Amino acid sequence: MKLILNGGGDGKAVESARQLLNRVIDHRKKILYIPLAWPDPTCRGCLEFMTGELADVEKAGIEMIRSTEELMSRNFPDYAALYIGGGNTYKLLRDLKESGAFGKIRKYLTEEDGIVYGGSAGAIIFGKDLDSCNTDDENEVGLADHTGFNMISGYSLLCHYTSRNRERTELSRKYLLELSKTKPVYAIPEEDTIYVEDGRMEFIGDRPYYEFTGGTVTERKIK
Repeated sequence: MKLILNGGGDGKAVESARQLLNRVIDHRKKILYIPLAWPDPTCRGCLEFMTGELADVEKAGIEMIRSTEELMSRNFPDYAALYIGGGNTYKLLRDLKESGAFGKIRKYLTEEDGIVYGGSAGAIIFGKDLDSCNTDDENEVGLADHTGFNMISGYSLLCHYTSRNRERTELSRKYLLELSKTKPVYAIPEEDTIYVEDGRMEFIGDRPYYEFTGGTVTERKIK
């Protein structure tokens, strides 16, 4: 299992995450792009953006799905990796759970030695639950079960932290301090990435990330 969970950046800011992806995938296969979190169901412009974003990753191409029906029809091991993009995290998790794709992705990772790159919403779903992104996303789909894949040592995850304006950062900080009294959270900026490989976890990037536990926050610098 290999998980590359990025804080939601793009372009030069996340070059290290793309280099990591390039290092671990089978270059003879296509990447399966999953933009289900995106608010526009037609995903207009998504493939063009992703083609540019992954231009420096060696692969056989990019295949994009537009529905959970398409996603469920794919055999994940046929692809170099799954790339799960950003948008509304609650919508993404709802769609994956209702379609059965949630279980299929878990099996791909845990039983089929799968590789997943998640950005923003596509990263947050791999935390313990979605409560960490409550100040960033609206639960517009009425999702009741917020439980995620829980693949980052029992922590929930917030992306884009400290990458937005001061007011947004302060709102998230106050919320996470309170939330962390009952559950731990990692908050990462857009430039940073959490890499999980077979139970081992490391942080990659050049900006500090933040660990919220027990009602306190600790700034962690990446060595």
